[in-house]
Amino acid sequence: MKKNYDFSGLIKEFDSYLNKGMPYYDFAVIKDGECVFRHMNGYTDIENKIRPNGKELFNLYSCSKLITCVAALMLFEKGLYSFDDKLSDYLPAFENMTVLTDSGVVAAGNPIAIRHLFTMTAGFSYDVFSPSLKKCFEDTNGTCPTVKAMEYLSEEPLLFEPGTRWEYSLCHDVLAALVEVVSGKRFAEFVKDNIFAPLKMTNSYFNGEYVDKNRLIKQYRLDPETKKLSEAGKDNFLQIGRDYDSGGAGCISTVDDYLKFEEALRTGALLKSDTLKLLTTDALTDKQAETYWLKDNYGYGFGQRCPKNDLRSDFGWDGMAGSYFAIDIKNGISVFFGTHVIGCVEFNMTRSEIIEKIKKIIL
Repeated sequence: MKKNYDFSGLIKEFDSYLNKGMPYYDFAVIKDGECVFRHMNGYTDIENKIRPNGKELFNLYSCSKLITCVAALMLFEKGLYSFDDKLSDYLPAFENMTVLTDSGVVAAGNPIAIRHLFTMTAGFSYDVFSPSLKKCFEDTNGTCPTVKAMEYLSEEPLLFEPGTRWEYSLCHDVLAALVEVVSGKRFAEFVKDNIFAPLKMTNSYFNGEYVDKNRLIKQYRLDPETKKLSEAGKDNFLQIGRDYDSGGAGCISTVDDYLKFEEALRTGALLKSDTLKLLTTDALTDKQAETYWLKDNYGYGFGQRCPKNDLRSDFGWDGMAGSYFAIDIKNGISVFFGTHVIGCVEFNMTRSEIIEKIKKIIL
C-alpha cells in the first residue's frame, strides 16, 4: 500500500517561488521505484493562463550532461577507449593545443586526456560565441555538425593546462563529439538508440531540430534587477547550429522521461556497478577542486556533483532554465524538478537542503 507522506512544507516552499519570478514548476519524488509525490503549480503560459499538466516538453540545458556522460561510459564499458587516452587519438584537431597565459598564448605542455572531458578539467571555456565557433557557423552555412564544430573549437587557446583545475565549460560537448567518432553514429542517434528507445523515453531528443516547436512550452527569462519575466523564445541558444548536438545542454525532455532515466541509472539498468561508482565518486584532486563551485559540500564526479567524505549520499546537477535532478542510490530516491525560466531567482533552500528535507519526510 502506498504510504502517505506529508509534503505540505515543501509545497509551501515551492509555491513561494511563484511570487519570486518562477512561472511554474513540476516536482516529483520516487522512492524505491514508486512515485510517492508529484505536485505542480503556476502557469506554463502566463499570458494565456495555461496550467501545467505534467506532460510539458522543455529544454533541460545542463541536466543533459549526465545523459552524455552515461552515453560515453557505455562505450567505455565496451573497451573502445580508456580515460587516459589522448583526445587527439580520436579527434586529431586537438593534437597541438595552445594555452592562454599572462605572457600570451603558448603551446600546451600537457595533452587533453579523455578523463579531463568527464571531469571539466580540460581547459575549455563555455564561450559558444567564440571566434572559432562563429567561423564554424559561417563556413557550414549554419549547420555546425558536432564533430566539425569541436574541430573549430580546437583553434581556441585553452584557459589553463589540461588537468590543472576545474572549469565549467564545453567539455561535455567535446565528449559528445568523441561519442560520435568512437561509435560511428551521430550523437543524437546514439543516445536515442541506446538510452531513449530502450527506456521508452518517447518524448526526449538531443537536438531541437528533431522536435515540433509547437510541442515545447514557452521559455521565459527573468530580469535580475526588475524581477520581471519576458518571453525568451523556445530555442536553446547553446545549440550553435542546426546539426549541432550539444552534449552539455542539448536535451529536450519531460519530467516523466527524465525520471525514467534517473531510475534506470539508480537501479543499474544502464551501467555496470563499477562504472556507476566511477560516475558518482569525487574525481577531483585538491588542486583541481580549488575552483569548483560546490567544493565545501560536494565532490565532482563525471558530469555532476557527487558525495564527498560521506557528507551527502545524493548526486545530481541543475539546468540553466531552473530544472534539476538528484539521485540517492543508498536511500533509493530519485528527484526531478522541472521549470522553464532562464535566470531563475535563487531559492531560499539550496538543492542539498531540499534533498535533506525529502529524506526526513520519507525515510
